[in-house]
Amino acid sequence: MSLEQLINNCKKNDIKAQEQLYRLYSTKLFSVCLKYSRNYEEAQDNLQEGFLLIFEKINQFSFKGSFEGWMKRILINYVLQQYRKETFLNIVDENFEDKEVEVEIDDEDVSMDYLLKIIQELPDKYRLVFNLYVIDGYSHQEIADMLKISVGTSKSNLSRARLILKEKIESGNGKIKSLS
Repeated sequence: MSLEQLINNCKKNDIKAQEQLYRLYSTKLFSVCLKYSRNYEEAQDNLQEGFLLIFEKINQFSFKGSFEGWMKRILINYVLQQYRKETFLNIVDENFEDKEVEVEIDDEDVSMDYLLKIIQELPDKYRLVFNLYVIDGYSHQEIADMLKISVGTSKSNLSRARLILKEKIESGNGKIKSLS
């Protein structure tokens, strides 16, 4: 069955098609959830709730652009919405000077599992901005709009996230040269 047919069947609330779509994309979308969640269990919850939202909104997909990208955007927005309900995003002075912290990680010294673990340990406000900016390539203006914060706050949170990660990597016996 083609992806287009699978999507059309999901639009008709076909449970078997929904199950097939879930199996097809759950692993990729779970990795997105892991990046934005505090831990594995929260990522699982976000994936399940995110898929329910995807199935609820699937009629809005108009076959323009990537379906996977569309689902990823819905999932990220869902997770961010959960965090917006909490008051953890602090406002900072707009005149904040963003000092770029650079860390080069030698692949043999620091595993991806370790990096994911320490990123998940970041405070929410830092983890979300770090992932949106560094991993997913959003601009500070886009992040500010998504999280309902100022551009200065986005820059500040990114800088602080990088500092925390640098310290954790250095104290975790990883060899650091420069993390952009």
